[in-house]
Amino acid sequence: MKYKLPLIFAFVCGILVVISEFIPHRPFNMMISTLQDWFMIISGFAILLGQISLFQANIKKIKEKNPDWVFYLAGLISFTVMLIFGLLWGTQEYRGILGNGENIQATVGMKPFDYLFENAFMPLSSTMFSLLAFFIASAAYRAFIIRSFESNLLMITAVIVMLGRTSFGGMLTSWLPEGLRFLHLPNLSDFIMEFPNSAAQRAILISAALGIIGSSLRIILGIERSYLGGEK
Repeated sequence: MKYKLPLIFAFVCGILVVISEFIPHRPFNMMISTLQDWFMIISGFAILLGQISLFQANIKKIKEKNPDWVFYLAGLISFTVMLIFGLLWGTQEYRGILGNGENIQATVGMKPFDYLFENAFMPLSSTMFSLLAFFIASAAYRAFIIRSFESNLLMITAVIVMLGRTSFGGMLTSWLPEGLRFLHLPNLSDFIMEFPNSAAQRAILISAALGIIGSSLRIILGIERSYLGGEK
């Protein structure tokens, strides 16, 4: 019963959602609305469980003095400070337990939660993504090294697109006659982005959608049971 009940519940809910997509009328639309409300409630509890799990996992690593335990401690302190500020004085749109913190707003210009978000979280996020740019550049360099036909094609396409998106690319091919206008780098770049690139992106999206459908069917039919805790 411990595993059969969730399987039956997942099957019934999944079938109802599928039917409601094809028959969006009563009583299916009302059932789906109720299921969506349940989903929001369960999501709230899932977030709470995630926060408890975060505390338990980090405290354990700090107690055991695992490598880089200082970073786990910094994460816990940051999480706790943001949580306390959010609960006491709220966020930009919502009041906190102590109100809106007018005195603090008069001093720092905004609520404590928003102040930390704007002046600590956002700069740190920008720093992290700036560092990622170097890794992307390194990966692009390795991808553009000429080793095979595919890498040649990738490099030529990338050069055309990059040059075509700049004024320098337009200058390089501006001398071509009007009859060869399709060979202008900006036109070639637009063609690549509009047709081959769009076709590849749509193929990826279709593949992802088919994968989601397959995973959903496995859960509805009870084939995929990893969400039950690994029971086979």
